[in-house]
Amino acid sequence: MTNENNNQTYDLIVLGSGGAANQVAFRAKKEGWSVAVINKGPFGGTCSVRGCIPKKVLAGSGEVADLNRRLKDLGVISSVAEMSWEGTIAFKKTFTDSIPDATEKSLKKAGIDVFVGNPKFVGDLEIEVAGKTLKAKKVHIGVGAEPLSLSFSGAEHLITSDDSLELDALPESIIFVGGGYVSFELAHVAARYGAKVTILEGGDRPLKMFDPDIIDQVVKATTEIGINIEYGFRANSIEKVGDSYEVSDGNNSYSAKLVVNGAGRPPAIKDLNLEAANIDYDPRRGITVDEYLVSTSNKNVYAAGDAADAGPPLSPVAGRQGAIVAQNLFGGNVKQPSYNSTASVLFTTPSASMVGMSEAEANEVSGKYEVIKSDTSTWFDALRVGQKHSMSKVIIEKSTKKIAGAHIVGNHAEDLINIFSLAVELGLTTDQLKQPIFAFPTGGDDVRSMF
Repeated sequence: MTNENNNQTYDLIVLGSGGAANQVAFRAKKEGWSVAVINKGPFGGTCSVRGCIPKKVLAGSGEVADLNRRLKDLGVISSVAEMSWEGTIAFKKTFTDSIPDATEKSLKKAGIDVFVGNPKFVGDLEIEVAGKTLKAKKVHIGVGAEPLSLSFSGAEHLITSDDSLELDALPESIIFVGGGYVSFELAHVAARYGAKVTILEGGDRPLKMFDPDIIDQVVKATTEIGINIEYGFRANSIEKVGDSYEVSDGNNSYSAKLVVNGAGRPPAIKDLNLEAANIDYDPRRGITVDEYLVSTSNKNVYAAGDAADAGPPLSPVAGRQGAIVAQNLFGGNVKQPSYNSTASVLFTTPSASMVGMSEAEANEVSGKYEVIKSDTSTWFDALRVGQKHSMSKVIIEKSTKKIAGAHIVGNHAEDLINIFSLAVELGLTTDQLKQPIFAFPTGGDDVRSMF
């Protein structure tokens, strides 16, 4: 590393400090490179601080509340548990609050230079941050995603999903603008803590990345706990009326004490001034990269995770891509990520999950695939806890009997999908997947009856 007149040169500069960034930074330092990490927000990345980890903690208490409700309906218990939002938030903080400081300290302990601030490219491999100009031989961009900025009248009244995970008290009513992952997962939590919740979905159905039959079950479970879903509602204004907020689309309006931006999380790249570094990108999808996660327009720049236009925007994908970038930096660009067996989960109650081919994709190839649907609400694992929203759908290649895809809603859907992910990854047939003797009675054993 050189340092001349406030200009510093590094072998590698890493933007971000999450799963797609840290693996690259630590590997480069281990290889003897001079490394700088630039991070504008809390260290540790989206998943661990303001995404999947805190969300899953909150969802866990929601699962208990819903199980209590169903067992009461079955006459198993006499009353449901009293939920404490304040206690849950305090518990959530035991998982998240230490991460930013611990991450920053670990980077510094490794001998990595750390800069805090908003990075901006001023040349192909030159970045300004905190009044300094840093130069690099290689750059890795792993800045993650951020809440979508909405520009309609009154949008300043919105809070982000990040903010909603830090609420000291839960308001009596909440509106979620947008019907994606974030809205549904947080809505399920809020409703089970007693809030009156409305989801405003702009399209004709929510969560279009999932199988429609699976989401039909999720929607039924959602409305069953009192959440109102409005379709075809594209918010164009928010007005403060007394101590509430009124959201309108020009024809209809809804009022609540709090309005959350659930309209999606695009890559956090809009302020990087990528044009100055000749880095091609799509503002909604991320930096354009090749099969090795190298920028297609600047061959000294890598990108991974939510910042890259490659693979689904999921935390495990970001981690895998970060590992691949680290390998390619030092082994030549030979390693390519594969996403065929990537599982996705919606952490509602019940949860929904998917991996591999969809039914729609299977139907595009006439006669090649078989789709097996099962109403699992009548199976033991669902009946024992009163889970009536439960089904599976498995896609099988007819000629080989290989598992091509799976879609699940119900108890343990987030875990059961991993069995199918393994099957897709290894090319297992239905006979092979039925061969192991699973523990019984368990949800895992039910997998063998889904095809």
